[in-house]
Amino acid sequence: MNAAPADQIRLLDVQDLDARLQQLEYKRESLPEHAELESLGKDAAQLRDLLVAAQTEESDCAREQTKAERDVDQVRQRAARDQQRLDSGAVTSSKDLENLQREIVSLAKRQGDLEDVVLEVMERRESAQERVAELTERVSSVQAKIDDATGRRDAAFEEIDTEAASATKQREVVAGSVPADLLGLYDKLRGQQGGVGAAKLYQRTCQGCRQELAITDINEIRAAAPDTVVRCENCRRILVRTADSGL
Repeated sequence: MNAAPADQIRLLDVQDLDARLQQLEYKRESLPEHAELESLGKDAAQLRDLLVAAQTEESDCAREQTKAERDVDQVRQRAARDQQRLDSGAVTSSKDLENLQREIVSLAKRQGDLEDVVLEVMERRESAQERVAELTERVSSVQAKIDDATGRRDAAFEEIDTEAASATKQREVVAGSVPADLLGLYDKLRGQQGGVGAAKLYQRTCQGCRQELAITDINEIRAAAPDTVVRCENCRRILVRTADSGL
């Protein structure tokens, strides 16, 4: 393949812009905020699970408390009715009076037991409410950190994307001035060689693979016409000759 020396030099400009675009993509993908957000996301998910569990416990305690209080109220009402019967004098049989008094005592004990249950449930509910409040605050704190990291990441994205758009536009202009066959070969090699399709020959060393060329290869390149597109014998990338090639 042949191409004017100036076109080959412009190929290096395309390579520089492609390298810059590759660097920007790597920078975008390796922003520290990515790892930070992943860690914070895990923390937030764990805290939300704990919060849901605490809220569920508080809700269960609320229902349990309502039932226990209702049971206390029913026993209290029944004891009040029995006491009213006792005080009214309507019960005259000694046996019935004895049974009624025994039931009032039993109801009082039952009421006391149920009130203890209410207190125990209330304590558990209060503990669950405190846990809910604590976890809600912790979730809010982590979410604030997520929002901050997201803002920093998005700001970095905007800066990188702006630079990438500028480099892409420059690449389009420069690549547009390179012959299609030369550019096609370059793009093919770039895909095969880790993003580097053309390299400068500097002081007899290929800047693509960093290998010094053998003297026989140097002699062949020295003898080649200026418009001949030469390749590195080691990495097969396009070698672009300049005044610093050491030929």
